[in-house]
Amino acid sequence: MKRANAWGLVLAVALMSWGCGGDADLDQPVPLYDSEPIAYPLDLWDEGAEGVTVLRVRVTDAGTVDSVEVVESSGHEGLDAAAVAGARDLRFEPGRQGGNRVSMWASIPIEFSRRP
Repeated sequence: MKRANAWGLVLAVALMSWGCGGDADLDQPVPLYDSEPIAYPLDLWDEGAEGVTVLRVRVTDAGTVDSVEVVESSGHEGLDAAAVAGARDLRFEPGRQGGNRVSMWASIPIEFSRRP
């Protein structure tokens, strides 16, 4: 099954948090590389649909995702739905503030592309 290219963009684009108040000792969540659960919907693959869905995810202090919002649509409802469903299974090294794990929001672009 084809996978969306989430990690290339995640590495290229820094995770951004909201509502953190500019704290200097704030470390952003970091995606764990052993999980890439975002599957490219096969029907949209066959149709040649491509796009980037930008998600806002809330990463808990345990490194799981408990909330997902679409910030920018790919233009394909099916790709957006696949991005949201897959993002719920992502795992992160949680963000930290003052050395303590904290929950925070982060932005993740998910690229659905037929090109390698």
